[in-house]
Amino acid sequence: MVKMASSSSPTSSPVTVTVSSSGAFQGVGLTSPVRRFSGSNNQNSPISNRGLRGSSSGGRYLSMSKDNTEECVAYTVHIPPTPDRQAISDSQTGHPLGCYIKDTIYTGGFNSGTRAHVVENSVSESEAVKSDLLCGMKGCDEKTMDGTCDCGFKVCKDCYLECIGNQGYCPGCREPYMGASDGETTDPGSEEEKDQPHPLPRGKRGVKIEKNFSLVQSFKAPNHDFDHTRWLFETKGTYGYGNAVWPKDGYEFGREENPPEFNERRNRPLSRKVGVSAAILSPYRLLIFLRLAALACFLTWRVSHPNHEAMWLWIMSVVCEVWFALSWVLDQLPKLCPVNRVTDLYVLKERFEPSSLNLCNPKGLSDLPGVDIFVSTADPDKEPPLVTANTILSILAVDYPVEKLACYVSDDGGSLVTFEALAEAASFARIWVPFCRKHKIEPRNPEAYFGLKRDPLKNKVKLDFVRERRCVKREYDEFKVRINALPVSIRRRSDAFNAHAELRAKKKQMEMGKNSFEPVKIAKATWMSDGSHWPGTWSSAEEGHSRGDHEGIIQIMLVPPNSEPVFGTDADGGKLIDTTDVDTRLPMLVYVSREKRPNFDHNKKAGAMNALVRTSAIMSNGSFILNLDCDHYIYNSLALREGMCFMLDRGGDKICYVQFPQRFEGIDPNDRYANHNTVFFDVSMRALDGLQGPMYVGTGCVFRRIALYGFSPPRATEHHGWFGGRKIKFSLTRRRKEAKNEDNDEMILPINHHDTNDDDEFIKALIPQKFGNSTSLIDSIAVAEFGGRLLHELRGKDSQGRPAGSLAVQREPLDASALAEAISVITCFYEDKTEWGKRVGWIYGSVTEDVVTGYRMHNRGWRSVYCVTKPDAFRGTAPINLTDRLNQVLRWATGSVEIFFSRNNALFATRRMKFLQRIAYFNVGMYPFTSIFLLTYCFLPAFSLFSGKFIVQSLSATFLVFLLAITLTLSMLAILEIRWSGITLHDWWRNEQFWLIGGTSAHLAAVFQGLLKVIAGVDISFTLTSKSAVPEDGDDEFAELYEFRFTILMIPPITIILVNMTAIAVGVFRTLYSPFPQWSKLLGGVFFSFWVLAHLYPFAKGLMGRRGKIPTIVYLWSTLLCIVISLLALYIYPPSGRQQDFMTFQFP
Repeated sequence: MVKMASSSSPTSSPVTVTVSSSGAFQGVGLTSPVRRFSGSNNQNSPISNRGLRGSSSGGRYLSMSKDNTEECVAYTVHIPPTPDRQAISDSQTGHPLGCYIKDTIYTGGFNSGTRAHVVENSVSESEAVKSDLLCGMKGCDEKTMDGTCDCGFKVCKDCYLECIGNQGYCPGCREPYMGASDGETTDPGSEEEKDQPHPLPRGKRGVKIEKNFSLVQSFKAPNHDFDHTRWLFETKGTYGYGNAVWPKDGYEFGREENPPEFNERRNRPLSRKVGVSAAILSPYRLLIFLRLAALACFLTWRVSHPNHEAMWLWIMSVVCEVWFALSWVLDQLPKLCPVNRVTDLYVLKERFEPSSLNLCNPKGLSDLPGVDIFVSTADPDKEPPLVTANTILSILAVDYPVEKLACYVSDDGGSLVTFEALAEAASFARIWVPFCRKHKIEPRNPEAYFGLKRDPLKNKVKLDFVRERRCVKREYDEFKVRINALPVSIRRRSDAFNAHAELRAKKKQMEMGKNSFEPVKIAKATWMSDGSHWPGTWSSAEEGHSRGDHEGIIQIMLVPPNSEPVFGTDADGGKLIDTTDVDTRLPMLVYVSREKRPNFDHNKKAGAMNALVRTSAIMSNGSFILNLDCDHYIYNSLALREGMCFMLDRGGDKICYVQFPQRFEGIDPNDRYANHNTVFFDVSMRALDGLQGPMYVGTGCVFRRIALYGFSPPRATEHHGWFGGRKIKFSLTRRRKEAKNEDNDEMILPINHHDTNDDDEFIKALIPQKFGNSTSLIDSIAVAEFGGRLLHELRGKDSQGRPAGSLAVQREPLDASALAEAISVITCFYEDKTEWGKRVGWIYGSVTEDVVTGYRMHNRGWRSVYCVTKPDAFRGTAPINLTDRLNQVLRWATGSVEIFFSRNNALFATRRMKFLQRIAYFNVGMYPFTSIFLLTYCFLPAFSLFSGKFIVQSLSATFLVFLLAITLTLSMLAILEIRWSGITLHDWWRNEQFWLIGGTSAHLAAVFQGLLKVIAGVDISFTLTSKSAVPEDGDDEFAELYEFRFTILMIPPITIILVNMTAIAVGVFRTLYSPFPQWSKLLGGVFFSFWVLAHLYPFAKGLMGRRGKIPTIVYLWSTLLCIVISLLALYIYPPSGRQQDFMTFQFP
């Protein structure tokens, strides 16, 4: 750049000549103190006509201006380019004048020079370019010095000394100063601007391909290849447009403020199957077949090598071993395909509860289907009302749309204590439920929550939590006192009302002139708090008010809520907690006690559940049903959403129920009697989930309502050939059309409304002979089926879906007619001449109605799913007392025997059930019969020791090798099961121990009871299992564990223990004093006897009670059995002399 200035006189204005390359102004010579006008104000000036512009042909312009007090004249001289002075393009420098006019602040005054200060430009504009004669540091306009850095970044002397004094780095290239040169300067601001990527333009009619890429211009290394990686590291580079990176500016596609959703999460599956690792499953399957081969070889060797010295011992042992092998095969084969499942709750929320409003859901209501929750109880003495109330509170606080929930409590005992406990729970729920929603309390059972050992303040951020928790805890303590006082208060109230009624009766008798001393007969009624008779069971068990003879009762404790949220008030408004931002609505809560009359078979729990099905169909008609026992509460508030992930996912229309594992609290740490039952819930049930689905186990199960109604799935699969290897998939509707003339009572829902025949079939399926004469109940079935459909985009072949937002509607209000209809369907005679209990609802005829109900659904082609959540979905209590535990196992085993001798035996299953699933159900009916062979085998070691013989003629190497192979494969299988199921070795061993305890006691009794019922028709009655009450402060939590209540089921295990202990003593002494001791046979007998005693150790420990205090009855039975066994042993196998002398008896 060349700068020339001259002045003719002090008064004349100076003339400044500026030579610039193609319009690039690096500086302006504003040095005159005389007032002047801007050149842009002159219309003839080239500046106003944008004459000072860059030329594309190169060259330079010489701009001269002459100023005086009146005018401003600008001259522009073009200088052609030379080889030494090449032109600089516009793209490198930008427009000079525009930058100065827009981004320059002018300062000056009288007798002072006018200076131009360049300010930093905005992001959207190019930054001003400084002159080479000025310092390149921002904010400094001093003259530069030569020879600062090779990069060309020039600074003034002061800035150079400052940089040297700090770190010695050049501000331009960030390298240490090495020397000075006359290189070309480059402003750092312009260099940074040039290194920025070029955004994609906003084209209206499309974008050229070459403009869709990031462009950069760099002159730092003009003689080297461009390093793209370094550029991305040193600058704010962009990779373009896509789902990996989406820039913040320069949108071209759609012009949205936010990047588009390339793969919306709401379109992902709600659940997925996670298989067990092949590194575990493959060896597991291999070991199963290896052990099967080892068992086959062992049994073949045993049959071919009889013990001629003790044939009776050999025959019994071989028969038992063959049965054990068969039982093991039936139990192990269904475990070949274990699976795990996971859900995505976020997708469920996005799909059915979108945050944004749309035309399908203008009010933003939830599109999730309705769920009816059933809670069953029968006896307030054995099932404490406080336990039931806590279960109800956990249900009312569950995380699910309030307007889609309804809770029904079945009180099969018709007790006023349960009724008023439910009313107290409904009142306390108005405090407890908002508290849980506000502070996200887990678990939402107040007794479980306040009894947690962990810090309650963890992860709590609201300042009022401590105060509100203290208030709610105080209210809950008062609630517990009221619940516990209900039996006493009801009795006192009833006594007072009865005494008043008796006085009125006597007064009336005296008014009639009768003898006042004649006793007055009045009914000892049970009174409600409003002064009316309780229509249910009275404590005096009067006629019409006993457990088996009372009216049907339906009471709505909490009315159905509105569809829109209702927010509360602050704590100053008389409330204990601040609920200004909390939805205070509560789900509908209904008390139901079905009618009972003499000479009617009420079918126990199955009949009560069917009554709830009919009642709920009329009152709320949820498409899905969750049933819980009164002692099983919701531990995970998201449990219902977990279940809906399977029901509403693709293929979910073929799922009849989702079974959750049962988890228990209040069990002793050692789990003496295997109450957790983890081997069944974590091994067997996971394995069945890989087949057609787990069994229904009575509680913690979400049902599809139409599956309970006995309808078949829309699609099914038949398994033909050996082991079901050939599969035939078909649509039941099409097959129904093809076989419409055949006698087929299969109920099929309408799949295609365009076919008129489907409607005829639907009406035919809903005749009163199947569901009764309630038209409201029949009409509700189609509504429930529609609510359980999948969305249109997720429906399967030949299935009918529903549009999104179709369930985001308000529930119809209840009226008196609906309540009257609901009472009519719980009468004791409603099920007469209907299919209830035969095909519809819970199935009757077995004490294990849960297994039979699940079997019928699987037999129709439905499948089920096993849902294991973290944390646990539900938790309950289990009997830790030995007597209660044995009675519970007895009831289960008796139901299995009933299944074996009924048409529900898996041998008669249809081809819609998978082969391995059929084996699993067959094993359910077979396992109690193992007790006969197990009891025999437990006595064989004792018989061996008494007789001096063994099950084999000699302990050969072949026998020991087979025994070792069978034992090792069993142990390795156990280890692999522990690996893929997540249980512990302690759980597995406790299960093995109680398998022998239950097999020699409860299972054996179940076989005899089942045979009596099948052969002689003797009905089986069971007492309700007592539920553990909430322990008081200071009480032993496991006090029930040490209670001893004698039962006849204990006699066989006691006998086995005493016989084996006596046999070990007899065997040892016999061998020690024998002239020809046979130590090998002694070791074999002692080893098997210890094997039996090790399995019975928990049972023996339970007999001792607390601190080894053995009850007297145990001493009596033990002494009697020891004497009898010893005499029999001495009589059969005398120690010396001739056996004939001991077989004769002579009087002295």
